Amino acid sequence: KMHTRVKNVNASKSSKKSSTQTTISRFFTSASDKSQPTDQPGITRQDGRHEGRGKVRALYAGQAQLVYSVNSALLSYYRVISTVQVKYSSHEFSFSQFAKNTLIKKSSEEPGVPNRRTKTIYTPLEEQYMEIKKQHADTVLCVECGYKYRFFGEDAEIAAKELNITCHLDHNFMTASIPTHRLFVHVRRLVSQGYKVGVVKQTETTAIKASGTNKSSLFTRQLHALYTKSTLVGEDVNPLLKLGDLEQAEDVVQDSGNSYLMCVSESFDKQSKELTVGMVVVQPSIGDLMVDCFKDNVSHSELESRVLKIQPVEILVPSDLSEATERLLRNIALSSMFLHIFFSFEIGSYSLCMGLESPIICCLGPVIQYLTEFKLEKILLCSRYSLAKNENSTTGSVKGSLLWVLDHTQTPFGKRLLRKWVSQPLKSVIDIQARQEALAEILCSESSVLPSLQSLLTRLPDLERGLGSIYHKKCSTQEFYLITSTLSRLSAELQALMPAIQSQLSSALLKKLLLDTPQLLSPAHNFLKVLDEKAAKTGNKTEMFVVLTDFPVIRNRKEEIQSVLSDIMEHRREVRLVLKNPSLDYTTVSGQQVISADWVKVNSTKVVGRYHTPFIVEKHRRLQQLREQLVIDCNHEWINFLQLFGDHYYILRKAVCHLATMDCLFSLAQVAKENNYCRPEILEDKSQILIMAGKHPVITSLMGDEDQYVPNDTHLQGDGKRAMIITGPNMGGKSSYIRQVALVTVMAQLGSFVPAREASVGIVDGIYVRMGASDNISRGRSTFMEELVEASDILARATSRSLVILDELGRGTSTHDGIAIAYATLESFIRDVKCMTLFVTHYPPLCELEHLYPQNVGNYHMAFLLNEPESTSDGEVQPEFITFLYQLIEGAAARSYGLNVARLAEIPESILRTAAFKSKELEALVNSRRKMVRLLSDAWSITNKEALLDWRKCSL
Repeated sequence: KMHTRVKNVNASKSSKKSSTQTTISRFFTSASDKSQPTDQPGITRQDGRHEGRGKVRALYAGQAQLVYSVNSALLSYYRVISTVQVKYSSHEFSFSQFAKNTLIKKSSEEPGVPNRRTKTIYTPLEEQYMEIKKQHADTVLCVECGYKYRFFGEDAEIAAKELNITCHLDHNFMTASIPTHRLFVHVRRLVSQGYKVGVVKQTETTAIKASGTNKSSLFTRQLHALYTKSTLVGEDVNPLLKLGDLEQAEDVVQDSGNSYLMCVSESFDKQSKELTVGMVVVQPSIGDLMVDCFKDNVSHSELESRVLKIQPVEILVPSDLSEATERLLRNIALSSMFLHIFFSFEIGSYSLCMGLESPIICCLGPVIQYLTEFKLEKILLCSRYSLAKNENSTTGSVKGSLLWVLDHTQTPFGKRLLRKWVSQPLKSVIDIQARQEALAEILCSESSVLPSLQSLLTRLPDLERGLGSIYHKKCSTQEFYLITSTLSRLSAELQALMPAIQSQLSSALLKKLLLDTPQLLSPAHNFLKVLDEKAAKTGNKTEMFVVLTDFPVIRNRKEEIQSVLSDIMEHRREVRLVLKNPSLDYTTVSGQQVISADWVKVNSTKVVGRYHTPFIVEKHRRLQQLREQLVIDCNHEWINFLQLFGDHYYILRKAVCHLATMDCLFSLAQVAKENNYCRPEILEDKSQILIMAGKHPVITSLMGDEDQYVPNDTHLQGDGKRAMIITGPNMGGKSSYIRQVALVTVMAQLGSFVPAREASVGIVDGIYVRMGASDNISRGRSTFMEELVEASDILARATSRSLVILDELGRGTSTHDGIAIAYATLESFIRDVKCMTLFVTHYPPLCELEHLYPQNVGNYHMAFLLNEPESTSDGEVQPEFITFLYQLIEGAAARSYGLNVARLAEIPESILRTAAFKSKELEALVNSRRKMVRLLSDAWSITNKEALLDWRKCSL
């Protein structure tokens, strides 16, 4: 992928919780004590959230599992970050802070002891909650209690605050509750606010419990699922019934475009003084995985650019992270952070086993351990990883970005793929030309196949996320049926178009994508045909499978149920004969079927009498037990069924990627057609950017049809004039022009057509941009320091195949120092780096480089019309009035005409007049000094009388 680089952007320093916040986590393990378990520390945040971590397991390379325990001696090494307040305790975690004070004094027992009626202050449900809470102290727990979910203690207070529900005291804890059918709404809300949420469910059913030895005890409950921003996968948070349900719900927090989990490790070589950073980034919901290992500088610009581009929602960091890196991540995060720490260690030969660098392996272990807690670690087995070798952060999907211009995709997975294309342009000429040929055929082909294919992509569910949910075995029956039925339908419709695709399409990329997809989607039909549509859509797993040949457990359980029902029906026949009443039948009283006979009278009316027999009571109890056991068996078989489907996850995801690629190609073709873009020529072995009548794609779209954007040409040759020094008046369009060149280059290398009449672009390995003015006070950098740090980074990384864009380098210091730094920097790019350079400046001395390097440098300026001010009777000086032409022409501009911008900014007229007078005065002073210097220089060259006379004439 192509390297790109833009200016750093300061993240918000607000500590207010936000739906866009990044969670930075640290794992606690011990490098010295690997055997003795110790107490779990609790981390109490100022906003009420808790953290704690018990034993931490890390699985490396799928071969070794290392178990570490938290050593209390290591707690002193923990550093407080942001608004986190750490409280450690050497004794067991206590819940007494949530209990009523008067009751605490009456009992000295620990809350975890068995309930002995009145000898404990806690109810059985509270004890059960506390037992689970001790194991997950950093989690907000939703506990299933009948037809609602309850929160206890501090969790209840958090839920009341974030969910706007009532919280009240019940026995010893504050409590709040939500209905079961609204669980997904409230879990999403809590997760969006940065909380880790756990769902605790009942594991026993009524009838089975009544037949056991513990029928009088409390229902057993276990932690069913955990959710954070990066792990929001499961039936509890995606109760999809039909397409659009989740999107149309007004009070549901929607999924973010990217929910990446990032793990960062670093190592510093004291001998070479090089900082090496390893990174693993995974999106569990869709299976995206990126790994990277790179050298970084003291400013951590490489790490910062990657974090800004990826925008993870959770970050795992080691305990020995340097303060500079820690400060960087804290500044980028948009809210306060809760932390888990993992200790870095040597990984021996694991890097040789996996073919990856050691820093990457150091990240893989914590990622696997973290995802294991959420039962999502399997996604790493089927993920295809790529190296995140990008150095430019895309602006995202907001209006005014390049992605906003190009994004006309119809599917969520197509939108995600196009974002990758924009942020990771191609460097292979063959791949770029393949996309161009596909776009050209979409634009010019008269075949009916392409419109049919485009219509197939409309109103599709998020197949990529759906497959991820199925692969994790966390999807509902409704979601499974929606995904598999959609995949099966797409397979059938694409199969029907196969003859037309083979005969009517010529693009190799289009044919490869479309001819392979039906076969890749074929497994979905085999799974769909064994399902009952009505049962799947209603979530009835007991009737889910039409054919039970492959489900012997369910078949046997249903046979047992049918046997009991047969016995009950046979008993009815016998009773009818005894009572000689052929119309005698069963009825239902309070949910239990009874029989009319002369055994035990239940109740009666004037017309009807109701009785039941011991036989019916026993059979009914047995029937209820079997039915509840059937539900348990069906849930177990459902998980096995999803496991079988997961075996086809990779090929099905590959098919979805093909569909996403088609969606992106249709999107780029639509943009090219609507805006009359041209197909650029891509050169592999030549460094050049030639653009005829190029336009800024974003500004053109923002302006609309009523305004006309002024096109400009660009001529950059790596072996010729490779540097353009651009001057001209403020607000004349210089910055827009250089941005235009960069965007056209990016569009060309991602395979898109470009906004120009003609274009020829050589492959560049990176676009490095230094624009704008912003300080970084949190990192101790002034505006000028920030500019020079970025310039230094570009000097170190740019090559002869790079495009470098510098806008007004040298501001923020004295004029002489600024000119000197800008001059020396630009000369280095021209003479040493030999890269293609666009340099915008208001310093006229820099234009002298054209005389020093006439073959490599050209001076240009943005054209304008100058209207001289009218002279006033009192001799006051009026500022000039400028008319911008926005046309790039050759030659340097003598002045910048800043007073014209002051007029446009509506600076008071009196100030403008004073500024104009002072400007003329300073200009006259500078000109007189220059004249004096020139005369003195010429005086040294006087050798005769005639030359002396000429010199005297010039000096007068």
